[in-house]
This record gives sequence, structure tokens and C-alpha cells, in this order.
Amino acid sequence: MKAGSAGVLCEGELAILGRIPAASNVSFLCDAQLDGARQRCIYKPVRGERPLWDFPDGTLAGREHASFLIDRALGIGAIPTTVLRDGPHGPGMVQEWIDTEEDTDDFVGVFPAAAIEPGYLPVLRAWSDEDPPQELVIAHRDEPGLREIALLDVVLNNTDRKGGHVLAGPGGRIQAIDHGICLHAQDKLRTVLWGWAGSSLTEEEHDRLGALLAALDGNLSDALAEHLTPAELTALRARTARLRESGMLPVPASPNPVPWPLW
Repeated sequence: MKAGSAGVLCEGELAILGRIPAASNVSFLCDAQLDGARQRCIYKPVRGERPLWDFPDGTLAGREHASFLIDRALGIGAIPTTVLRDGPHGPGMVQEWIDTEEDTDDFVGVFPAAAIEPGYLPVLRAWSDEDPPQELVIAHRDEPGLREIALLDVVLNNTDRKGGHVLAGPGGRIQAIDHGICLHAQDKLRTVLWGWAGSSLTEEEHDRLGALLAALDGNLSDALAEHLTPAELTALRARTARLRESGMLPVPASPNPVPWPLW
């Protein structure tokens, strides 16, 4: 992130460059400009959010910002700078644009069951619709940056961690985007990053969770309360404490533990 980019995102004039047609909610590619500085960004207005049966209307932008605050409290830094502000189509979420430096499609892959590439962790087995059908394995790369995001997703109770939501940013740093449907009070974790399920937490992960709990006991809860219900805040703290006390990354507890589509 460039120095001062958060200020540009918060206060700069938003110039819409175009709409992102593949996004499930109305999203615009923009430039934020302030005192000669320019920051490429994504703008998602609240009025363009698609209604969902299990999340309150008009809350997705706030959940994106809340997820960013939690990511920073964990000390991970995977979510690009994300702010809430007014824009050309009303209030919404504005997030730093990530220029990818390599092909990110191979973070998650589909392989023949007998030929998983080295360096990948299996997640799910399936059968192709060919005749005869072929057994396939969905797997993701075994990388520390992806594991950080897997930990983050458990804390956030992310319902939609697709393969396309992880990007290789500047310097190869893995970044995570699209956190509008996170932080529900009920367990809704769906992710493609199950490769570490059941593995013990590292000392660093244990410390990160402790830092988040300390932050929740301080000012972070007040900041999150602007975007989450009391029940969701209570569930966040309980989920974090339970994860830390268990000493391991969870195993899937749902019959539908992965999002669809996967990318």
C-alpha cells in the first residue's frame, strides 16, 4: 500500500472508470484523487447490494470494513485497505485495488485424483461428468499466506471463500478480497481452504488470536458495533476464544463446507 493511500481513499474524489460486470453486487472501478495523489480502488455502493435471505439488507459494505479491522487486529494484513464513505451512488465500501503480479488461478486447482501436483493440499474429491467419469481432487497450494487467510476466514465465519477471492499482490503477497457475507452469528463457514483442517495452531497463530481477543476487550468492539449486531459481536468473540482454546484449525462441520462456484 502506498503511503497516504488510506487518506486518499477516505477523502479523495471518486472518478468512476467503469462497472465490474462479473461482480455479484454492483461494483465500480474508480480512481480516488486528492491533492495530486491518485489511488485505484473498488467502490461498492450500499444501494447496489443484492438482497440475501440470511443477511440483513444494506449491511455488506459494513461487513467488508469490519473484516478489514479484524484482519488488522490479527496482524495478518491480507485484506486491502477498506473504508466506508460517500460516493457518486451514495454511501458504500471503497477498497484499494490490487494489481496482481502473477497468475492467481493456480492458488486453487482441480487435478486427477492420482496426479495432484506437489505442493498442493487436497480439499474435496469429486467425479467428472465424462463417460466414463474421472475422479478429481480440488486442492490448494500449501503456502503460509494462504494459511493466514484460512485462519482469518475461521474468525470471520466467511461464507464465501472462493479461489478467485485470493490474489497475488505486489511482491507476491497474497491478498484476500470480498468479505461482504462474513461475521454472521450462526456458523456458516464455507471455504476452499480446508487443506489444514485439524492441524495444530502455530505459536504465532495462537498469539494472533490472543491479540484479537485483547483488541475486542478494548476499542475494537466499539468500532465493530457500528456494523454488527450484539449477537454477531458476541459470536465473534466466542468463535475466536474457542478456536484459540481448541489449539487446532477446525474440520468441516457442515454438509456443505465449500462455496459454489469454487472460483
